[in-house]
Amino acid sequence: MRILILCTGNSCRSQMAQGFLQSFDSRLEVFSAGTFPARAVNPKAVEVMAEKGIDIGNNTPKSVDVYLNDKWDYVITVCDEANEACPFFPGIVTHRLHMGFQDPSHATGSEEFILNEFRRIRDLIEKEFRDFYEKNLKI
Repeated sequence: MRILILCTGNSCRSQMAQGFLQSFDSRLEVFSAGTFPARAVNPKAVEVMAEKGIDIGNNTPKSVDVYLNDKWDYVITVCDEANEACPFFPGIVTHRLHMGFQDPSHATGSEEFILNEFRRIRDLIEKEFRDFYEKNLKI
């Protein structure tokens, strides 16, 4: 099963979703990408995923262009449609899904508040992707 998770920067939400799906089932081939990839995975995303025992610290943001000619069972966008445009993926895809999440990197306030926003979004991603896995992928 090949799954591509897309967002804009490929530095927070898509990286977290990729980490969770891979932790649910190591047989899945899970990749993530962005339309405008950041230079690095957001350090706060790395930190909050480590709290769940998932290491995304060695991941690097990638451009969606890398994957355009590949075949995918699922392409899942994770942008918050209210605030940004999700990438369109023209490649060979069996199922297209959208699961919108706010971008925690846009949070402002104290360090504690921002870190808690990353945790809140992480927990939402974990729940939604666990439900997706249980309903669609679990063998």
